[in-house]
Amino acid sequence: AARPLQITDLLGRDEVEVDLTSISNYLEGKVVLVTGAGGSIGSELCRQIVRHKPERLVMVDRDETALQGVELSIDGHGLLNNDNLVLADIRDRDRVFEVFAQHRPSIVFHAAALKHLPLLEAHPREGLLTNVFGSKNVLDAASSIAVDHFVNISTDKAANPTSVLGTTKRLAEALTVETGRNASGDYISVRFGNVIGSRGSVLPAFEAQITAGSPVTVTHPDITRYFMSIPEASRLVLQAGAIGSSGETLILDMGEPVKILDLAKKLIRHHKSDVEIVITGLRPNEKIHEELGHEGEVLETKNHKRIWHSQAVVVDVSDDLATLLATGPRELAARLMDLAKATATSDNVKVHS
Repeated sequence: AARPLQITDLLGRDEVEVDLTSISNYLEGKVVLVTGAGGSIGSELCRQIVRHKPERLVMVDRDETALQGVELSIDGHGLLNNDNLVLADIRDRDRVFEVFAQHRPSIVFHAAALKHLPLLEAHPREGLLTNVFGSKNVLDAASSIAVDHFVNISTDKAANPTSVLGTTKRLAEALTVETGRNASGDYISVRFGNVIGSRGSVLPAFEAQITAGSPVTVTHPDITRYFMSIPEASRLVLQAGAIGSSGETLILDMGEPVKILDLAKKLIRHHKSDVEIVITGLRPNEKIHEELGHEGEVLETKNHKRIWHSQAVVVDVSDDLATLLATGPRELAARLMDLAKATATSDNVKVHS
């Protein structure tokens, strides 16, 4: 049998190390809440947080089966009889406030989101309701009980966004900065690229195609993406929570972007398969190359060489959100784009290391 493929084989680099002591220092003995706790990043965050001995870990998801999965991975049973497993949809504002009032976390990791680019292009209002209004509900509930740390999990697609996914995540970043301006505690966003092996990502899709003997589909011969492993992304999110301060967006240094075509070839070789690769064409508003920073963002490293800090220059957006709900589906994507553009100033990105 083929040797199991290591993530480092695909990334072409070593995984990033973190300072576990600084992470334990702020998580130990605290009530920590994770939204989207059943997702790929959310569940790995939960597994890692438990190691740092929080007083309680509150796991929130709208998907009951996903909650069972994360409980099973932590406790070894999926009985779903744990008070810290919370079934709730972040779109339900009253419910979100109820959960925060009941559990009173001091640290929040907000990982709940819709993330599939083509689906959100087709259904932009869904992206708006979860990624923007849902995020606002979580932020407002967090500030209402004065949490100490709030970490909004974002994506490189939020940098100079071209898609509904990117614009909604950009607006969530802007809301995080806006909330942090008026709240006690540190409200930060963490931006990273594709998480290799996460549900719905390119790696399981390619593996499924190869196993089925069907052609491997790549959208463009030159397309590249930044990748991290699930544990690496989760560790860096925890690290960012320890070192970030309000108004900052922290951007994880993922090394060089990986060419998707090369990734497909490596996997086919690894499986000793002879399936062909088919180029299907870029999907609407898909970028060939992702960026990590907006125009106008100055990225600098501080106390961790693989985490860049950007002092977000952000215009308040919450007053404009109500008008989006009244926008018809055809115009909504364009309005989202206008609002996302309005949040950032334009100048060239400078990277200081």
